[in-house]
Amino acid sequence: MSAAAGQTDTLGTFSCAARLSDYVQMSRPRILVMSAVAVLAGYVLASPVIDWMRAVTAVFGTLCLVAASSVLNQVWESNRDSRMKRTTGRPVASGRVSRSEGLLYGVVLAVIGGAVLWQWVNPLTSVASVLTMLCYVLLYTPLKPYSALCTTVGAVPGAMPPVLGWFAAGGAPGAEALALFAVFFIWQFPHFLAIGWIYRAEYEQAGLRMLPSFSDGGRRAGFVALVYALMFVPGACLPRYAGLAGGGYLAAALILSGGYLWLTWRFFLDRTDYRARQLMAGSLICLPVLLVCLVFDFLRLTG
Repeated sequence: MSAAAGQTDTLGTFSCAARLSDYVQMSRPRILVMSAVAVLAGYVLASPVIDWMRAVTAVFGTLCLVAASSVLNQVWESNRDSRMKRTTGRPVASGRVSRSEGLLYGVVLAVIGGAVLWQWVNPLTSVASVLTMLCYVLLYTPLKPYSALCTTVGAVPGAMPPVLGWFAAGGAPGAEALALFAVFFIWQFPHFLAIGWIYRAEYEQAGLRMLPSFSDGGRRAGFVALVYALMFVPGACLPRYAGLAGGGYLAAALILSGGYLWLTWRFFLDRTDYRARQLMAGSLICLPVLLVCLVFDFLRLTG
């Protein structure tokens, strides 16, 4: 093999690896991991005797649609992303991936996810997952430059993964699914308001209305976060009263939601980036631990 041919092969391999890396980045792996855990937890809560093939298929199909949401969001927002330091390196915003290629990738993911769920899981999970994706892409994304209500709209698809797992295992819409939705829905507000406060300058520069106000020193953001943190205390307990868990989970829910409330209270009193980062870090500990406690207590009761 000539040196030129070897160099061409090396460049081709590098190009494929770089493009694969871009596709993975567009899919936002950390969100996929969190979504996978939530879907699997919802599945276990609906069916403690797990059909692992069906569960893995449900997780795969759902994650395709979660990834599609992220990809299509980045295609839509590529111009705004290019104006923010935290997002300027994204593949579409930086120009490494064209908008048309990103759009094709997102649509393919959505079609695969919807078809897999419809064919090998059940139609309810497929329809609910597709509607969740459309809510994120067609409602939350275009609303971001116009109203802080985008956070409320965006919290709906953000709360759906455990519900989708519940549906995938054959669980019906009801009190249990609503309790799972409520936990994830309420939890998001202090979390995302903390993120909004940390990156407020970038969001304002890009024209995104991610906070109730950019001009009041964070008073409204802190107040809204505190209201939802207060709501999260009873909200975190709902799975116990929906019959999904017992006293062990209830104790854990009160402790974790109380800690979340304390972090939010400190942010409300002292609206600094430091307090916001503490709240964000605490939120990322609170929800997964709460979910683990819920699943273990459920398995303890049903085992």
